[in-house]
Amino acid sequence: MRALHPFCLGLALAAAAACAQNTAQSELKLDLLPGEAWWGGATTLGSQMPFGAAPLAINLHGDNRGNQYAPLLVSSKGRYVWSDKAFAFAFKDRALRVTSAGNALLYGQPGQNLRDAYRHASKTFFPSDGKLPDLALFAAPQYNTWIELMYDQNQRDVLKYAHAIVDNGLPPGVLMIDDNWQEDYGKWNFHPGRFSDPKAMIQELHALGFKVMLWVCPFVSPDCDVYRALSKKKAFFMEKPGDPAMVAWWNGKSAMLDLSNPAAKAWLTGELARLQKDYGVDGYKLDAGDTPFYKESYLAHEPLDSDGHAGRFGEIGLAFPLNEYRACWKLAGRPLVQRLRDKNHTWADLGKLVPDLTAAGLLGYAFVCPDMIGGGEFQSFLDLKAIDQDLVVRSAQTHALAPMMQFSVAPWRVLDAAHLAAVKQAVALRMRFTPRILKLAEASAASGEPMLRHMAYVFPGGGYENVKDQFMLGDDLLVAPMVTPGTARTVLIPQGRWKADDGRVTEGPAELTLDVPLPRLPYFERQ
Repeated sequence: MRALHPFCLGLALAAAAACAQNTAQSELKLDLLPGEAWWGGATTLGSQMPFGAAPLAINLHGDNRGNQYAPLLVSSKGRYVWSDKAFAFAFKDRALRVTSAGNALLYGQPGQNLRDAYRHASKTFFPSDGKLPDLALFAAPQYNTWIELMYDQNQRDVLKYAHAIVDNGLPPGVLMIDDNWQEDYGKWNFHPGRFSDPKAMIQELHALGFKVMLWVCPFVSPDCDVYRALSKKKAFFMEKPGDPAMVAWWNGKSAMLDLSNPAAKAWLTGELARLQKDYGVDGYKLDAGDTPFYKESYLAHEPLDSDGHAGRFGEIGLAFPLNEYRACWKLAGRPLVQRLRDKNHTWADLGKLVPDLTAAGLLGYAFVCPDMIGGGEFQSFLDLKAIDQDLVVRSAQTHALAPMMQFSVAPWRVLDAAHLAAVKQAVALRMRFTPRILKLAEASAASGEPMLRHMAYVFPGGGYENVKDQFMLGDDLLVAPMVTPGTARTVLIPQGRWKADDGRVTEGPAELTLDVPLPRLPYFERQ
């Protein structure tokens, strides 16, 4: 019998202990406690959280909703529900009902509040391995080439974008070269017609102060030489024996790697390692691992469900500390960076950033990045007249004191001088707080707690369960960005003594109405 890795053994022992301490069943009904609020399930449900007050029915199985998800629910009264497999849950008639098709549901009440519930779940079911993603992802803004170049990724314009970042006074950081740098899906070589000397390009980017990430996915274009070679290794999901399935995704139809097959995993990992060795690539944006692509009718090397197969794609990033995922199943407590799904260039979607970020944290994803500044939907930026410059600034401010911030649209292209200055001010604020953010990242890796926290997580019993427009970075920095049009907002100040960004000190609990001119990001430090 093969020995378990110590980390895996720890998980097994923790799960066994949980089973010994809690009732396990495949159907569960919990009557809601007075005032009880719940979080969990999927990141993109964040704006609907907390659950409990309104009817809701969600099935997590095979549906990541474009972002991270996990089989976990936690409540403001210290209760939790967990399963190793995806479950369905519903809130109706002041009760929570959870079902999981024959899989054990574990639940309990290890404490009295949201933090108690989360800490218990984290330590029991997905303990942190103590490792961090590459700290470059936290230390400075990230820059993604997608909105500026879209499918025309090429050496000249990548370098032009990088030089413009520096020339416009923004600090270099991680630069992500997005989809279509490659020859084809699965042919992970720089396209020779668009990249004449990729090694020299990466050397120039390094000299400017950037680390370089490349976009990759688990798909392989049919009929290319790579496809034929991998077909012989049975590295793809199969429609029937010997017949690779053609999976429809946003870039057409392709074969999809079956990463439960060691040959497929070794090939993809080897290709990514080769790019690092041959060109000096630093890391990868691993995209398109959404569970709806993994149909359970497909034949696979290992008979996992769609969620389990998606998890295998997530494991690829563990070999590369400079990583980013937009879709992920479980794998909480691991050094994987999670970005929110692309948002629209609207105030409504800007308002989803804080609740989605806090939702991701409560699912165990400690290292989370908001969507691209101003929104990641590239069509919003094709017509300069349609761009709301205030929205771009407020988006940058929302990112500034989050664990990470990421640009894609070039702010110097779409903003006038006043709005660009406000964005630069937000970046300067972030750089001032970088040492604190790095320390918090290290603390989260050790504890498993999220970096960005819900108000109710830090201040139980304070009545903050429904606050969706302010958050805590750690336990001592309250951030209250403008996520609606205008220049005024209300901020709820918790118990304690708090010093604002303008130097004023407030004794909480209190409710403040603030004047928030365009350059201002309100924040409060616990004294």
